[in-house]
Amino acid sequence: MLVSLLARHPLATIVVAQLFGTSLWFSVNGVGLALSEAVGLTERGLGLLTIAVQAGFISGTLMIATTGLADRIHASRLFACSAVAGALCNAAFIGMAESLSLAVIARFFTGLCLAGIYPLGMKLVVSWTPSHAGAALGWLVGMLTLGTASPHLLRGLTLALPWQWPLLLASLLALIAAVLIFRLGDGPHLPGPAKGGRPWVGLAAFRVNNFRATALGYFGHCWELYAFWALVPYLVSREVARLGWNTSWLPWLAFLVIALGLPGCVGGGWLSRRMGSDRVAVGALAVSGILCLTYPFLGGSSPLLLLGLLAIWGLCVIADSPQFSALASITAPRERLGAALAIMNAIGFALTIPAIALTTTLWSSQQLTVLWWLFPGPVLGLIAMRFYNSNRIIEISST
Repeated sequence: MLVSLLARHPLATIVVAQLFGTSLWFSVNGVGLALSEAVGLTERGLGLLTIAVQAGFISGTLMIATTGLADRIHASRLFACSAVAGALCNAAFIGMAESLSLAVIARFFTGLCLAGIYPLGMKLVVSWTPSHAGAALGWLVGMLTLGTASPHLLRGLTLALPWQWPLLLASLLALIAAVLIFRLGDGPHLPGPAKGGRPWVGLAAFRVNNFRATALGYFGHCWELYAFWALVPYLVSREVARLGWNTSWLPWLAFLVIALGLPGCVGGGWLSRRMGSDRVAVGALAVSGILCLTYPFLGGSSPLLLLGLLAIWGLCVIADSPQFSALASITAPRERLGAALAIMNAIGFALTIPAIALTTTLWSSQQLTVLWWLFPGPVLGLIAMRFYNSNRIIEISST
C-alpha cells in the first residue's frame, strides 16, 4: 500500500528514498562510541573513516561525470544499483571493523556508491518537478540531512543491542530505497540518456557567471557543513557532561541537532518561492558564519544555551544547500545537468576532507576554538554570491 501511494507522488518517493539511501553516509559515526569500546577505535580513526566516505563520494561523482554515466544511464537505474551496492558495502564494514585499513576501504566504497544516490536524486527531482526546484530540492536535501542524522537515531533505538544492528538497519533502508526508485523510473522533464560526449563536459557550466557564483558559494558551504556534522557528537557530549546527564542522551541529542536541518531545508524551500533561492542561501550562510565565529566565545555559558545554539546551527547549516543546487540546476546545460551537478558536488565534497581532518584531529587540543577553522567557508561563500545576478539567469547548452 505504501509503495502504491508513493508511486502516485513522485517527489514523496524520491525524498523517502533519499532518506533511506543516505542513512549509509554516517552509519559508522552513529556507533562511534560503541566501536571505541569494542575495537578500540580512536577519534583519529573515526575521522579517517569519515574522510574515507567523503573520498569515495568524490571519486564516484568524478567517475560518473567524466564517463558520462550521469547522463548516459537512466538516473533511476543508476540510483537503484548504487543503493544496492552501498547497502552491501555498509554491511561488509561489520566484518572489517577490527582492521582500520580494511574498514577504511569498506567506507571508501560506501562513499563511492553514495555518488549514485545524492546527485542522481537531485536530477530525479528536477526531472519530475522542474517548476519548483528550490522547494522540491529543499525536501530532498532535508531528507539527506535526516538520513545523515538517522544513524544516531538508530543507535538510540538499539542501545541495548550490539553495535552491528544500526549498520544492518541502514543497509536494509538502502535496499528499500533501491526498490522505490527502480519502480518509479525517470521523470518526463529532462532529455533521455545522452549519447557520448567529451569527459569533463560538465565544466562548461562554469562559463556562466551565475553558475560560477553559485558553485563557489556552495563550495564555501561544503567547507563548513560536514565538518560541523562530524563535530556534533563531540559538541553535544561536552554539554551533556557539563549537565551531568546520562550518556544515553548523546545519540538522541546528536540526532536532533542534525535532523533539524530537515525543517531548515523545507522552510528554506518555502521561503525561496517568495524571496528567491539566492536570498535564502545567503541568509542561511550568514547565520552559519556568525555561529562559527561566536560559539567558541560562549564556551563558559549555560550548557542549555549552547545546546540551543547548536539547534539553531543545525537548522541553518544545511538550509542553503538545496537553494545552491536549485540555482545551479537552472543555469547548467539541461542535457548535461547530471554531469554539471556531479562535478560541482565532487569539488564541494573534496573541500570537506581537509575541513573534517583539521577539526577531528585538533578537537582534543583546541576544543571549541576548532570551530574557527570552519569560519572561512561561509565568509568566502558570501563573497562569491555577491557576483550572482538574480536578474540575469542564463542557460548554456552542451557542446
